[in-house]
Amino acid sequence: MKIGLDAMGGDFAPNAVVSGAILAQKELSAEDQIVLFGKEDLIRQIIDAKGASADLFQIVNATEVIDMHDKPIKALSSKKDSSLAVGFEYLKQHKIDTFASAGSTGAMVAGAMFSVGVMEGVLRPCLASLIPKDKGGVTVLVDVGVVPDAKPDVMCQFGLLGSNYAKTALGIDNPKVGLINIGEEDEKGNQQSQAALALMKEEKSYNFVGNVEPIEIFQSNVDVIVCDGFVGNLLLKHTEAFARIFAKRGLVDDYVKRFNYEIYGGLPLLGVNEVVIIGHGISNEKAIKSMVLQSKSIYNSHITEKLREALTT
Repeated sequence: MKIGLDAMGGDFAPNAVVSGAILAQKELSAEDQIVLFGKEDLIRQIIDAKGASADLFQIVNATEVIDMHDKPIKALSSKKDSSLAVGFEYLKQHKIDTFASAGSTGAMVAGAMFSVGVMEGVLRPCLASLIPKDKGGVTVLVDVGVVPDAKPDVMCQFGLLGSNYAKTALGIDNPKVGLINIGEEDEKGNQQSQAALALMKEEKSYNFVGNVEPIEIFQSNVDVIVCDGFVGNLLLKHTEAFARIFAKRGLVDDYVKRFNYEIYGGLPLLGVNEVVIIGHGISNEKAIKSMVLQSKSIYNSHITEKLREALTT
């Protein structure tokens, strides 16, 4: 397979991205190839400096860069030779099988929606994050940043997307799906939460267990927790912040180590027609390596096909 990677995306690009690609290439099979999008001369310089061979990669020259300060939709239309725009065009034309970047989340979401498009029946795509449970395993937290003002029907569908991700990518049979709230009782929460709860209780396409409090993210009672992108992003960043504080204070055990973002690499954008992975902006070479390997794993799980099937049944 061909794994597309935005060489110019992220705070430490292109050095960290290309270095991570070199690390990942060593763990891929001979049938796999990483396709790097970005300024070819810089990419080749880094590969040479690392003592690797450029012949192991496909390098697609892209002269422009979309950064975190650009307005996503405007940048994609005005910077047509950017690494993101060119990468998504390759994905649209099936010249690559997956596309990943640690660059602008907004640009990645907009690029996916306007190039490969959302699946038929999907109201809004979403990002799923994996949060380590204290007794092993992970909780799928969805959404963590794409739809900050998600309507109740959108949140209800997040349950379907998250449940199928847990089944397909994580091998969890009949995942338990909960809705984040300030209490377990049906009357708790704001109007958005109460309306979403009513819809999810009637949903038969996944195993909904009701409202859950934030502590359940780290426990073993549920497998998927649904929230809007605003709450999910706050929860994710809050969790990451505490993990960093623990590490700085030397309060590190095997559980705390599992919060290291380098392990997961990136988050899958659920609900679009191809495999799109969005990485952390501060990704170093280890995180980039994980993102590349995760791209292959997600692709091989056939998640897009299975999500599409779930949406039509």
